[in-house]
Amino acid sequence: MTTRPRFDFTISATDGKARTGVIAMQRGDIRTPAFMPVGTAATVKGMKPADVVDAGADIILGNTYHLMLRPGAERVARLGGLHAFSGWSKPILTDSGGYQVMSLADLTKRSEEGVSFKSHLDGTRHLLSPERSIEIQRLLGSNIVMAFDELVPTTSTREVQAAAMERSMRWAKRSRAAFDSGEAHAENNAIFGIQQGALNEDFRKSSADALIDIGFDGYAVGGLAVGEGQEAMFGCLDFAPGQLPIDKPRYLMGVGKPDDIVGAVERGIDMFDCVMPTRSGRTGQAFTRTGPINIRNAKFAEDMGPLDPACPCPVCATWGRAYLHHLVRSGEMLGAMLMTEHNIWFYETLMADLRAAIASGTLTQFANDFRAMYVRKSEGEPK
Repeated sequence: MTTRPRFDFTISATDGKARTGVIAMQRGDIRTPAFMPVGTAATVKGMKPADVVDAGADIILGNTYHLMLRPGAERVARLGGLHAFSGWSKPILTDSGGYQVMSLADLTKRSEEGVSFKSHLDGTRHLLSPERSIEIQRLLGSNIVMAFDELVPTTSTREVQAAAMERSMRWAKRSRAAFDSGEAHAENNAIFGIQQGALNEDFRKSSADALIDIGFDGYAVGGLAVGEGQEAMFGCLDFAPGQLPIDKPRYLMGVGKPDDIVGAVERGIDMFDCVMPTRSGRTGQAFTRTGPINIRNAKFAEDMGPLDPACPCPVCATWGRAYLHHLVRSGEMLGAMLMTEHNIWFYETLMADLRAAIASGTLTQFANDFRAMYVRKSEGEPK
C-alpha cells in the first residue's frame, strides 16, 4: 500500500497571476505548470515511455473516445489497465471523449441522456453519457478523470452557449456521482470539472459557481482553442481562471502553441495538453526558440547545425538539420520519431523554464524575452 496522497496540490511560488507548484498523486508528482503530451491511442506517437519521461513529462493524456472504440475499455481493463498495457507508470489524465464525439463522429444526436454517435472507424452506434464516460475512464485506470461536457463553438448564439453550459453543469453533477460510485478507483484517483461558457464572462462565472458547488479536485477551462484566435482566448483567460478556486489546479484544455502557453501561464493556468508537438513532428515541423521551421525545405539539405542551438535534447546533440531533412524527405520513420522527440523536449524545457522564472520572480522578463525571439508567423508554422 502506498503512503502517497490521493491528490494534493501545493503552490510553492507565485509571480503575478502565475503559480508554480506540485500535484502529488500516488503514481508520482506533477510539476506545474505542466505540459501533458497526448497519448491518443495509448501511445505518445513515435516515442517510447522512457523517452517521454527523459524529456521531462510527469503526466500524459489518454483519449477516452479513441480507446473506447479501439482496443476497447473493457479489453484494456482485462489487460491490467492503461498503465500496464502501455508501459507508462506515471500519472495519466483521460479526457471525457466529448470533444472527439463532436469533432470526429458522424450522425451525432445530443440529448439530456448523452450523445449518441456513429464510430468514425466502423460505423457502429454508441451512446456516450456522463456515466459511461466515467466508467470508461475507470476501466482505463485513469488517475485524473475529466467530467463529461458539451462543447459548442464560440461562434454559437448566446442561447446555444447558455444551454450547452447549463447542460454541461448537469452532466458535471452526474459525472461526479458516477466517479464517487467507483469505490477503490475513486478513493485513489481524482476528478476535474470543466468550466464552459464560450467567451462570455457571465456564463463562465455561472459555470464556475456550479462546479465549485459540486466540488472537484481540479478545474479545467474548456471550450477554448477551437478557432477563436489568441487575442480572444487571452481575453477570456483574463477572467476565467480567477473565477475558479485559487487552491486547485487549473487546466486549459487543448492548448497549444508555445506562445499560447506562455500567455496562459501568465494568466494563472497550471496544466496544458496539445497534439501539436507530436503532430508537427510527424509532418516535418520543428519548434525552436525563434519559431517553427519546416525541415523539408531545401535550404536545410546541407545544414549541419542542430534544429535549435539552445535545445538540450538528444536529437539536437546528435544530428544536424541536413540528416533530419533527408529522413523526412525520404519518408523514413526515424525522421518522424526524431522530430517528435525534439518537439516534446522543446515543450517540456519551456515548462521547466517557466517554472524556474515563476520561482525566481522573473516571469515577466522571461515571457517578454521569449516573445521577442519567437516568431509565430515564421516559415512552416503548424496550421
